[in-house]
Amino acid sequence: MKLSRIIEVLDAEVYTHCKDLDMTFQHGKASDLLSDVLRFPAENSLLLTGLMNLQVVRTAEMLDIKGIVFVRDKKPSQGIIDLADGLGIILMGTRYNLYKSCGLLYHYGLMD
Repeated sequence: MKLSRIIEVLDAEVYTHCKDLDMTFQHGKASDLLSDVLRFPAENSLLLTGLMNLQVVRTAEMLDIKGIVFVRDKKPSQGIIDLADGLGIILMGTRYNLYKSCGLLYHYGLMD
């Protein structure tokens, strides 16, 4: 699924610099437990989470995850935004909860 479509489906706000709206994601990973994210890595994944700290970005870096969606209208701090921007990780936020966000993305074609 293209990044531009993800933004549209989730009515997401983008917090980092984003130059490639045609970037595609094949899989979605959703968890508030980073240990679960580490257990099941998948190439070309988008991470959806309600967890809001620097470790989320560091975990994404380790797994080469290029996009993170913060759910429940949570806004990242400037430190989190700066870290993600420096690593080339796109940060987005949506007002939807984790369940609805995953359901919408799955409905429109993002695989688990």
